[in-house]
Amino acid sequence: MHYPPEPFRIKVTEPIRLISSDEREAKLINAGYNLFLMNADDIFIDLLTDSGTGAMSQEQWAAIMRGDESYAGARSFHRLKAAVDDIFGFKYFVPTHQGRAAENILSAVLVKPGQYIPSNMHFDTTDANIRARGGRPANLVIDEAFDPDHPHPFKGNMDLSKLRAFIEKIGPANIPFGMITVTNNAGGGQPISMENLKAVAEVYHANGIPFFIDAARYAENCFFIKKRERGYENKAVKEIAREMFTLADGMTMSAKKDAIVNIGGLLCLNDETLFQHIKNELILREGFPTYGGLAGRDLDAMAVGLYEGLDESYLAYRLGQTAYLACELNKACIPTIQPTGGHGVYINAGEIFPHIPNYEFPAQALAVELYREGGIRGVEIGSVMFACLDPDTGIWHYPKLELLRLAIPRRTYTQSHMDYVADTLAKIKCRAQSIRGYKFTYAPELLRHFTARFEPL
Repeated sequence: MHYPPEPFRIKVTEPIRLISSDEREAKLINAGYNLFLMNADDIFIDLLTDSGTGAMSQEQWAAIMRGDESYAGARSFHRLKAAVDDIFGFKYFVPTHQGRAAENILSAVLVKPGQYIPSNMHFDTTDANIRARGGRPANLVIDEAFDPDHPHPFKGNMDLSKLRAFIEKIGPANIPFGMITVTNNAGGGQPISMENLKAVAEVYHANGIPFFIDAARYAENCFFIKKRERGYENKAVKEIAREMFTLADGMTMSAKKDAIVNIGGLLCLNDETLFQHIKNELILREGFPTYGGLAGRDLDAMAVGLYEGLDESYLAYRLGQTAYLACELNKACIPTIQPTGGHGVYINAGEIFPHIPNYEFPAQALAVELYREGGIRGVEIGSVMFACLDPDTGIWHYPKLELLRLAIPRRTYTQSHMDYVADTLAKIKCRAQSIRGYKFTYAPELLRHFTARFEPL
């Protein structure tokens, strides 16, 4: 395969260091074997998340110097508004400090206890914000999403038959809004086709259900549409994005992904009455509607980053770097979700450790070993993150896949870093049979992966 070179050159560097093996072992014990609880200085290559961890451009840093810190009606807000209006086309929006704040506000305003919110697959904070309001998230992705080797080009698609049956069973009155996540983070960073988005919108609207897009990685999704869906090969990514958002009634977005900023989010919509309720909630939780929990400089950086995230040379490099890492892992017979998604490589830890059952957390075991072996931090996306207790039956439900996500920060690491990651995982695979699982020593009810502690079995 051909992987395009970086469409930038490096102007500023940040030192990183690989601490000794004995030090790494001590750090693991001190953190309760939870990589979230480790100090960044003790990490060599950090692939925990691509959220807010990328490198901003010279234009974004210049925009920060133009930040207007007026409490209300700042110039920075109006520059952001111009970008949001141009790219997304919704009638109304508010800035938030990050995506989960937008989810929290939307859930606070619309979700009542016992109601259901369908999606292809909700990611962790969306799922938790719905549950925190007494709602019940439902995942209705196509079955191919659970086959790691299936070559389907749009494995993030919603299963339309499942969606129609779900709405008929639950009733539209019990569904305050429906969602779809682009790209599908919980299922391997897999994209959703425009054809599927149109069909999902039609089903929601035919039943009077407002349709919201979780748009954290919308630009990557649009680039996949350009590359994989017939009829879009000659369209600009920005044009594809506008078509996508005309289908929806609103969107939530963590700008820490495809707007390439360190902090920020958006909540956009078309309904004026709902917008008034959202502004009231925003003022209570985040701040005035023209700053939404952010400094003016952050608003300006976001306004620039929204356009940079749509640059097609950048997107070709971005997806190419991810594909390169997946290819190097596959050469070492390390199984990954196929085809490669956008923002990260998802390793099938359940296949590497078939002797570790899901209730002993095989992907968490792989995350620990990756740090132990090479000082690399990834994140478990499996039974630690998504196993849940059914409130009606008292039965634990486990996800179908046990994945370790290696999320690649934007414009941050080089090809040699990716080679080091692949070499480290190859060493772990050679001793896979000797590795054992983990158990909780502490776990909160919601979002337990952030603060849980473990001990080895």
